[in-house]
Amino acid sequence: MSVDRVAFVCVGNAGRSQMATAFAERERTERGLDIDIVTGGTDPAEDIHEAVIDAMEERNIDISDRTPRKIMPGDIEDADYVVTMGCSVDEFRPPDWTGESQHWNLEHPGGDDVDAARDQRDEIKRRVTAFFDELEATETVDDHATEN
Repeated sequence: MSVDRVAFVCVGNAGRSQMATAFAERERTERGLDIDIVTGGTDPAEDIHEAVIDAMEERNIDISDRTPRKIMPGDIEDADYVVTMGCSVDEFRPPDWTGESQHWNLEHPGGDDVDAARDQRDEIKRRVTAFFDELEATETVDDHATEN
């Protein structure tokens, strides 16, 4: 299965999905992949949480210029994977969507608790790396199957 688009979605699009998207963008670049990455929230906040911005800056990732946005069915109609955190893909998926979904059970850290944001950042980084490892393994298996 060729992966062309991945979506990371949470409720507010102000923390978890923004961190996941930023780490996914870094993985895409480091691995030289051609994957479209989208993000959004089911009930977007006004701004990215300051604690999340600070925690990501500690990893040399600047997300201070990002704005939470609402996820729309059109954002995922061509998505191969949708990763949700604190919401359900059923809330926004188009009826004929055939992609796959994963739910990462990550609690909303709330407020401006930098320590909670750091803990969540590190867990999200681990999961994004593992997710991209799986994507690459699937691509490799598909490539070998096509060659034979």
